[in-house]
Amino acid sequence: MTAEGGKPLGGWRVLVPRGGPWGHGVAADLRGRGANPVVAPSINFAGTADEAALDAALQRLQDGEYAWMSVTSATAVDVLSAHRVVIPERTRIAAVGETTAAALNAAGYGVDFVPRRDNSAAGLLAEWTDATGDAERLRILALRSDIAKPVLTDGLRAAGHDVDSVVAYRTVGVPIAPEIVADVASGAFDAILVTSGSVANQIAVQIGLVPSRTVLACIGPRTALDAEAAGLRVDLVARERSSESLIDTLEELAVHRSMQGPLP
Repeated sequence: MTAEGGKPLGGWRVLVPRGGPWGHGVAADLRGRGANPVVAPSINFAGTADEAALDAALQRLQDGEYAWMSVTSATAVDVLSAHRVVIPERTRIAAVGETTAAALNAAGYGVDFVPRRDNSAAGLLAEWTDATGDAERLRILALRSDIAKPVLTDGLRAAGHDVDSVVAYRTVGVPIAPEIVADVASGAFDAILVTSGSVANQIAVQIGLVPSRTVLACIGPRTALDAEAAGLRVDLVARERSSESLIDTLEELAVHRSMQGPLP
């Protein structure tokens, strides 16, 4: 794990177990920090099992029936774009974090609310009252994946709001190439990025025991809890739930190790 070219992550081989624009964007950022990233998708996204329910909800959205819509992933933004949804000006949009907000902006949608302190469904819920001016009984569309925990929906309903919780997509496992699994087992990777609970589950199922020399780096506290629940060791947790913070935190660990040796 010796830095090369004066960069803390120089020479680090990092597994990015998620593909698509997000995964390849992270790989590019890692490459810019001197690392050698390997993109090996462990999950992918498929259409919902109930397309009729999704289509009906998106039509209600375009008809202006919702005061708010909550979006908790960039993948949900892809669904909006694929359906060419036009969101009325009266409907306000809440994004779970900066990554999702950036995806919304890139797709041409505005963002009215992003939680300041905790980029998670729980963080969004905690700041909801302030963001909406303590408005009562709002009609809200909550777009989610099939495996998302109903933290936001349950909390909003408990607060008296009328929430349509609609599955926008399914998360499915993707086989990791056998040679990648073998490389992990042999300790050929310096770090693995754990970017969601579903990724953690696939690592646990497909890879299993990860050597102690390989840093398991989680994108946030919620993902760290999910990783531990899946039976994984957690070595590092990003301070903020973003890819930038995850890479920054990994880089700080690399600096620490180069100066003082491995953490106990």
